[in-house]
Amino acid sequence: MSVYEKLSKVQSELKAPKGQYNSFGKYKYRSCEDILEAVKPLNAKHGVVLTVGDEVVEIANRFYVKATAVFVDIESGEKITNTALAREDDAKKGMDGSQITGTASSYARKYCLNGLYCIDDTKDADTDEYRHQQERKPQESKPQERQYVKVVNGRTAVINSNGEYVDIENLTVEQLEKTLKIKQFAAAHEAIRRLLGEIKQ
Repeated sequence: MSVYEKLSKVQSELKAPKGQYNSFGKYKYRSCEDILEAVKPLNAKHGVVLTVGDEVVEIANRFYVKATAVFVDIESGEKITNTALAREDDAKKGMDGSQITGTASSYARKYCLNGLYCIDDTKDADTDEYRHQQERKPQESKPQERQYVKVVNGRTAVINSNGEYVDIENLTVEQLEKTLKIKQFAAAHEAIRRLLGEIKQ
């Protein structure tokens, strides 16, 4: 079996879970380490070894980390090499130079392994493709209850269908329902109840 056949088998059997969670962005993603942990038993099963390294290179007066992954058939010595680049930021808030290089190294290694093992990360939240997909999506406005009701000059007011705050303390429920859109009325009704409950406390 050639090294390419072995790589094909590893690619088809590989399941690299997204084992990391970004609590700030609220998304799951896979790291270089996740890929390596998933691929080690498959490489051993098919008699291959993987080495991953990187180096800093200068391209057009900018510094990049160039990662190289080498997939080697233990029996024949045949190898397949894949590389990937990640640019170092000039500066990143809260990070020193070694942390910036380390971050670029992690990205470069991850995308180098993605290329070698044909892992599709286009929808991962740390990719440009993901960001572009999100920008293309129509932004759904999720109504928040508090935007429909607030206290203005000591009196309760709600947003009417024209987006204006209207004093509702002297309105009947029927008048209030006519003043607001149906969805706004439902949300405002619940928000008013909560607001009044908080004021009583």
